[in-house]
Amino acid sequence: MATESFSLAPAEEISEEARAELELVSRARSGDATAFGALIRPYEARIFRLAMSITQNREDAEDVLQEAFLKAFEHLEQFQGNSKFYTWIVRIAVNQALMKLRKRKSDRSVSLDEQIDTGEDTVIREIAAWDPDPEQRFSQEEMHSILTEAIDELAPIYRTVFTLRDVDGLSTEETADALELSVPAVKSRLLRARLQLRDKLTRFFKRKGDNAFAYM
Repeated sequence: MATESFSLAPAEEISEEARAELELVSRARSGDATAFGALIRPYEARIFRLAMSITQNREDAEDVLQEAFLKAFEHLEQFQGNSKFYTWIVRIAVNQALMKLRKRKSDRSVSLDEQIDTGEDTVIREIAAWDPDPEQRFSQEEMHSILTEAIDELAPIYRTVFTLRDVDGLSTEETADALELSVPAVKSRLLRARLQLRDKLTRFFKRKGDNAFAYM
């Protein structure tokens, strides 16, 4: 089978990492399973974490991981190379995870396309002053657990954007591309997610009798 070429930027603008990844894609398209394994291996943990973030269920997240990689392999010809491979496979994984939620019918707000009134222009939120050193009272493990629980309480439409942007470190544009959203929509949902997290964490530490701290 002939190796397909990609329509990309001039060669000098392509990083060595991107070039190596595209070579793996080409080989995988030709039926090289080893190449496909090498292509997806760096992203397994991140995709699983994203799936867990959306589904809140380990078994479903494992299914999403397998289904996303299978669909990616079956539809490799649709990857045009105009974005990072990770961005493309994230889009597949998010769709699979949302399908899991819809099947469970346990959350009505699972669409990433619905219009959300973020209230950016009018939101008024009293957020407490945060103490500069949380480690004085909580270990790193405790802080990770507290933050994870707060993130898990976010609605999927906010949790997914927060995970991709602030946990995985994707740019706003990459997050928008992965979720097929506009850049303003990503910014709005990220703002809402951050505000909700600050509010949740502030209330948590007030209940514990501590001052909230400058964590986010």
